[in-house]
Amino acid sequence: MHQCPPAGLVKWLRAAGEPTRLRLLALCAEAALGVSDIAQALKQSEPRVSRHLKILCESGLIERMRQGQWVHYRLTSAPEGSSFVRGLLAQLDRRDPLLLRDAASARAATAADSKSGGYGAESRLGRALTEFIVHATAGEAFGSILVVGVTHPELLEWAARASRHCTAVAFSRRAAQGARAFAERRGFSCRVPKAVAGGTAFGAELARAGTHFDALLLDHPAASGETLVRLLEDARDLIEPAGRLWIFEPYDSLEGARERIIEHPLARLRRLLAAAGLRCERLTPIEADGAHVLAAVARPVAAGPALAAGAAGAER
Repeated sequence: MHQCPPAGLVKWLRAAGEPTRLRLLALCAEAALGVSDIAQALKQSEPRVSRHLKILCESGLIERMRQGQWVHYRLTSAPEGSSFVRGLLAQLDRRDPLLLRDAASARAATAADSKSGGYGAESRLGRALTEFIVHATAGEAFGSILVVGVTHPELLEWAARASRHCTAVAFSRRAAQGARAFAERRGFSCRVPKAVAGGTAFGAELARAGTHFDALLLDHPAASGETLVRLLEDARDLIEPAGRLWIFEPYDSLEGARERIIEHPLARLRRLLAAAGLRCERLTPIEADGAHVLAAVARPVAAGPALAAGAAGAER
């Protein structure tokens, strides 16, 4: 077991003793990540994440490493610092919903990068999610579609080609640049602004502008509990009364491992949609590329009587 003098231990404790930095250490202990990937996982701005990274680097708990044109951060290779962080993280309940969401978001961000060196890596999962929508719409054309998150380029391309106006909200500067470059390469048009705030506040600017959409896609929000309800409420407020919402949520982010009453993820997502004022019309598990995702389509409750009798029977 590595030991350190009191002054060094106090420095480490001060650096690690902050909620965001503790979550950041948990991510960097698993893989080397870039600022954009970490910001997307933590649902925080890149400048704020950079400040936390600077504190952890200066304390000697994480280190910078350059991979090509990008700078990544990982747990320090120094034995004393690494031993301290791993001992600290051993006290954490890794089934905590927030930590599970962070890990799922980080995996989603790095999976695309590992396949193509940036945005634009198509996948079996992306194709399966797109097929889910195509089957439900049967070639229907839309006036406007909003894509929240740009994890899967297949979804972005479908939205752009199925609508007259497509907007996609990216949660990092790199993701926005990559999505724009992908659209240019594939020859379709889509406006891709970067969200000013985190993933749970994507709709504020659009709502103030009075913008509404015929359809909205939530591409892997990886939120949970009340956070997911707020995100769904933001989405509902941006949909036309007869519009539709598609959500693709990682299975593990819906597992309430710490709750006394264990609720099945399908039932949980259906309940959270209802709590946000959305009526679930179809809910289907999709598994590909080692990922397990729940795909759902819903409409605002205010849209009127149920449009599909026996919606529960659509579950499979």
